[in-house]
Amino acid sequence: MDPALLDRAYDFILRRMVEGGEPPHFSDLARAFSIAPEDGKALLRELMDTGIPCWLYPDTDYIASFAPFNLQPTHYRIAVDGQRRGFGQCGFEALAVTWLYPGRTVAVDSVCLDCGEPIRLEMRDGKLLGSAPAGLHGYVDVPFGEWPKNRAYS
Repeated sequence: MDPALLDRAYDFILRRMVEGGEPPHFSDLARAFSIAPEDGKALLRELMDTGIPCWLYPDTDYIASFAPFNLQPTHYRIAVDGQRRGFGQCGFEALAVTWLYPGRTVAVDSVCLDCGEPIRLEMRDGKLLGSAPAGLHGYVDVPFGEWPKNRAYS
């Protein structure tokens, strides 16, 4: 498929997520690009097969996760200017949400999976405004090259 069309489809889906918090259906892609519904489905599937950190619900054509957002509950709750905007795909992807809302305050509320204590970060334009507790650190104990093997819906 045409790489420019894949880029436009990526942009369309991400903008829909940012604006309304919901992903489009493949029929929405089809309408947006003036193509047949089956071609919209093929476009969605091909986009998901590019290796970007996004995936469909198993055995469906419904978007389950589109980085940095996850469409199912995770322990990374995202709010923008105090309004709930969904869930982060992972801790690091949740931090990337700040770039999608320029000039706005993005909060990520989570919990430490080791001790169960709450965690909160507030950011604006990529800058940390505050965190609780102070001095948070993030880590991943899976090598980057192994991440695709560990996706919930791969």
